[in-house]
Amino acid sequence: MKENRYDDDVFFDKYSRMSRSVQGLSGAGEWRELEKLLPDFRGKRVLDLGCGYGWHCIYAAEHGARLVEGTDISHKMLAVAAEKCRMEQVHFIQCAMEDLEYEPECFDVVFSSLAFHYVADFGSLVEKIGRWLTPGGKFVFSVEHPVFTAEGSQEWIYDKDGKILYFPVDHYYYEGKRDAVFLGEHVVKYHRTMTTYVQTLLTRGFVLDALVEPQPPEDMMDLPGMKDEMRRPMMLLLAATKTSAGCGDCNS
Repeated sequence: MKENRYDDDVFFDKYSRMSRSVQGLSGAGEWRELEKLLPDFRGKRVLDLGCGYGWHCIYAAEHGARLVEGTDISHKMLAVAAEKCRMEQVHFIQCAMEDLEYEPECFDVVFSSLAFHYVADFGSLVEKIGRWLTPGGKFVFSVEHPVFTAEGSQEWIYDKDGKILYFPVDHYYYEGKRDAVFLGEHVVKYHRTMTTYVQTLLTRGFVLDALVEPQPPEDMMDLPGMKDEMRRPMMLLLAATKTSAGCGDCNS
C-alpha cells in the first residue's frame, strides 16, 4: 500500500499553509532555477507526475502546451488543483504514479516536482517514462537532495541553547526507506544516492542535459530559516532527453 499523507487532514492543513502552497511557483525557493531547465511547451503533450496543486500544469498550459495531464495520489491535492485550473487542455487523474499505464510515445515532456523521493522503485518508473516519451522528449524533475535524505530524520542537530550545530549526513550509501519528519509529521521517504539518480537515467535511454543544486534566492534570504539553507543542499534538479533508441537498448 503506497503512503498518502497528503489526504490526512492535519498534514494537509499544514501543507496548505506553506509559502509554495499559498504563493504558488513564486513561493518555491527552487523555482527560478527549475524554470530555466523547462523546455518549450508550445504544442507539446505534457505529463506532470505528482502534480499537487497543479501549479506546473497551469504554467505548461499558459506556455502553449496542447495537452497537460496532472496525476497525483491525493484527492485533496487534486481538488485544489481542479479549483485553481479550469483550462480545457489540462486534465487531472488520481493515481499513484507507479500504477500509471500509458501507450508508448504519448508524451513529449514528463515533469515532476518533489515527488520521486516518495517512490520506492525509481528505476522501474524511469523505465516507464522512457516508454511514454517520444524520441527527443524531455524529462525534467526535482527531488530532495541525497545529502538531505541520507540520515533520514531531516532535522538539524542543535546545541543545548537551541542553536543549529550541523545537519547530519549518515548512511549515505545505504539506499532505501527513511522515516522522515516533514511539517512535524512522520512521513516515509526513500533515499538514493546522486549516482543512482544519474545512472538510472543514463542506463534507461536518456542523456543528461543539466544537474543543478539550487541555492536560496538572494531576495528570499530574509525569510525565517532561509539563510540556514546555505549550509547544505536541500534539492536536486535534473533535466534529461530521451535518445532515439530509448529504453529498447537498455539491459536493466
